[in-house]
Amino acid sequence: MQGKVVLVTGGAKRVGAAVCRRLHAAGAQVAVHYRSSEQNALALRDELNALRAGSAAAFQADLLDPDALPKLVRGVIETFGRLDALVNNASSFYATPLAAIDEQQWHDLLGTNLKAPLFLAQAAADELRRRHGAIVNIADIHAERPMHGHLLYSVAKAGLVALTRALAQEMAPQVRVNAIAPGVIVWPENAVWMDEEQRRKIVAHTLLKREGEPDDIAKTVAFLLRDASYVTGQIIAVDGGRSINL
Repeated sequence: MQGKVVLVTGGAKRVGAAVCRRLHAAGAQVAVHYRSSEQNALALRDELNALRAGSAAAFQADLLDPDALPKLVRGVIETFGRLDALVNNASSFYATPLAAIDEQQWHDLLGTNLKAPLFLAQAAADELRRRHGAIVNIADIHAERPMHGHLLYSVAKAGLVALTRALAQEMAPQVRVNAIAPGVIVWPENAVWMDEEQRRKIVAHTLLKREGEPDDIAKTVAFLLRDASYVTGQIIAVDGGRSINL
């Protein structure tokens, strides 16, 4: 990853921050995107720059604003001089039972999980082709097996899986496009509907009988960007075996 520049959406905390740290440790320059987590993003930027000066920058953008997406890509290229990879990690997640779904939820969940990755890929396409780069999308095992009560989120992630395969066709042979489908990695923020008993049952359905770590996703991102030069159009489940044991 030496000399490579990677844009990570939602990179300020949780899984996104783990991805930034892992890629940075491998030698990459990291563009940390955030929407509202400015304090986390700036702290991560400073942490990485303290390790290697000029190797990280933070970029604010609302991914639901279509005009912001090309501007974000241009900002990264202007700052670092290039863009080699895009990691679409940013995501909205909350319950949407059928009877309660409204249009705002549709725009939010489909916007962050599907629309933004598409239009970011479009905005970055010329530069990624020039660099023979790669895209990694963070999907979800529930793209294949919908999560009860989370209809829109499940539909959005299913769309992201389809988008991954379609982009792999559209952007070949210069750009590889793959996705990771996490299982139980970190519990959702503000998930008041999920008590300890529910969490215990979910973990019990993993074959490895434990939760994963954000760095499990980060290591898989690094593999797909750095080591998997003959892999494209694939969805890799990083879920402790839960997706085959539901």
